[in-house]
Amino acid sequence: MGVFCVCLKRIHALTTQASYELRIDLEDFDNETAYAHYGTFSVGLFSVDPEEDGYPIIIADYSGTAGDSFLKHNGMRFTTKDLDNDHSDNNCATFYHGAWWYRNCHTSNLNGQYLRGQHSSYADGIEWSSWTGWQYSLKFTEMKIRPIKDEN
Repeated sequence: MGVFCVCLKRIHALTTQASYELRIDLEDFDNETAYAHYGTFSVGLFSVDPEEDGYPIIIADYSGTAGDSFLKHNGMRFTTKDLDNDHSDNNCATFYHGAWWYRNCHTSNLNGQYLRGQHSSYADGIEWSSWTGWQYSLKFTEMKIRPIKDEN
């Protein structure tokens, strides 16, 4: 998993120390923007060995303007071309040219190919299907996490 492994280790270390939320900002090639917010976010929260477990993601409590294209991936382990953790007969990372918490296979694919907007191939770009569909690769995405502030 290379670079992904290092990042996932760091995110796991953060999200096991406190409760975190996630915001995903998206932008298309017409400079339109949308976002998805998840009030619950963690990576490998209940894992004794998160690398061995595939860094499973926990997300919940969606709000936003982009539509929820991530909840389908809740509970899934991270899949790369060399480590198939999805529920598909094929390796989703190989088939859709990315690495992600694929299920069978995806409704979002933020590590897909940078295909510069509308494309003819199916779902292998930087996709957020509920906002731009399966054949539109986004110009910009950003995933941001922060600890949830205690109200007390």
